Amino acid sequence: MAKKFRPVLQETPQSRAAIHGRGASWSPANRFEKLHIDLNDLDVVDVLHETEERPRRGTQYFIDGTRSIITRNTSPDVGFETSLNPYRGCEHGCIYCYARPTHEYLGFSAGLDFESKIMVKTNAADLLRSELESPRWQPQTLVMSGVTDPYQPVERKLRITRSCLEVLAKFRNPVAIITKNRLVTRDIDLLRDLAMHNAAAVNVSVTSLDSSLQRVLEPRTSSPHARLDAIQQLRSAGVPTGVMVAPIIPGLTDHEVPRILDACAKAGAQFAAYTVVRLPWAVAPLFEHWLEEHFPDRKEKVLGRIRHLRGDRLNNSQWHRRMTGQGIFAEQIASMFAVSCKRNRMRERPKLSCASFQRPTAQPELFG
Repeated sequence: MAKKFRPVLQETPQSRAAIHGRGASWSPANRFEKLHIDLNDLDVVDVLHETEERPRRGTQYFIDGTRSIITRNTSPDVGFETSLNPYRGCEHGCIYCYARPTHEYLGFSAGLDFESKIMVKTNAADLLRSELESPRWQPQTLVMSGVTDPYQPVERKLRITRSCLEVLAKFRNPVAIITKNRLVTRDIDLLRDLAMHNAAAVNVSVTSLDSSLQRVLEPRTSSPHARLDAIQQLRSAGVPTGVMVAPIIPGLTDHEVPRILDACAKAGAQFAAYTVVRLPWAVAPLFEHWLEEHFPDRKEKVLGRIRHLRGDRLNNSQWHRRMTGQGIFAEQIASMFAVSCKRNRMRERPKLSCASFQRPTAQPELFG
């Protein structure tokens, strides 16, 4: 049967202004849609006038009917092979998020849809338990999350990430967490138990210590102070904890790298890593418009530095270069990061152990 194409009423950056509490202020066309109608075209549709008040977009949640929960990765420069993502889309709304284009596979936009239409995997814990119980599962470190943050705001209510951690703790399967949210400290009890078997590590992502920048760059994430507090709490509980300085944005946040590492080391961070901003597909125009909205005076400098890092492009997906870039600015960032890590005695992330992995057996009934 032939596919029925539907028109996509799409916003444009020129017709929109910044929205409080959101990273994106518009929704670029989905690259998989065949027909696109520009909402700024007066011959097609009435355009909202600039004087009209713009309503806030609420967040919608949809049940994801996935039948598997462990994602396998073959990318040679990611650093892990398996991951677990309780959510698709992320309400944190980080404007630079490289995962935004994944929402286009769902028929959504990488812009506002990515941060306001969230798919939740309510059966994640049950799926995870089934996969770990299978003799086909070879114990290995699972990363939460490889794509979107496992501790975005709705996790406080849904507790999907916690339910998955409960399963991992029962099996003693190692887990490495990456998050920008202090909510991770809620699960210190489970992480402490796993850490006793060298089976847990947490990477707190810190992009900037400037709270005014953080509020527009990563609007619904925890404040820089809260992230430092999370590092301190995790380390006090004996959970191996490090910092991901990610992403470093040349011309905007790169100068903060030494201060970020100093502050995180003081809070107790033991290891560190970094990535340079990536702008695949629709992320590039979203980020360009965001710069125009919030930092018009720095826009050309930032974009120029990114192009220099990416071989005169805004994005370069080449293996082993996409995370760190190339050229003189990439070398300067790498050198600055290495010197700061050495000064703070930070090391690379630890290797977790599968030695304590177990498959719990059901207790036999007293009267069988």
